[in-house]
Amino acid sequence: MNRLSPLRNPLLLGFDEFERTLERITKASTDGYPPYNIERTGETRLRITLAVAGFGRDDLDIQLEDNQLVVSGRQAEADDREYLHRGIATRMFKRSFVLADGVEVTSASLDNGLLNIDIALPQPERNVRKIEIGGGETDGPQLDVETSGGAS
Repeated sequence: MNRLSPLRNPLLLGFDEFERTLERITKASTDGYPPYNIERTGETRLRITLAVAGFGRDDLDIQLEDNQLVVSGRQAEADDREYLHRGIATRMFKRSFVLADGVEVTSASLDNGLLNIDIALPQPERNVRKIEIGGGETDGPQLDVETSGGAS
């Protein structure tokens, strides 16, 4: 059964890219590792915090691919350790966040097992424009069309 997208409404024009982004988000992995928070740190600032205990700077990678922020981690296996119990997860991960146009990643830091990624949101600008209504014989700009007798 196909589910109709609410963006298929004929009154919503030009939202095709937005719809593709929503589809990509819903198909993304639902794995909960590593856990993360997203918090507002100012009127136009956000911070994504990922719990990456046991990962060092060299084990982590942050990339911005188009409008997708991708955070991945991979630890080298330490073969010389013998665990009696291993409850701290050290598996590799890849976590993605889709960013809107104009959103800027400003910094990243690793502190006490928490990876903080700071993001600046663009200031929304209100764009209001009056559209003149043309028509009739004397209203609005008219398009002059020249016709020629022969084909060119």
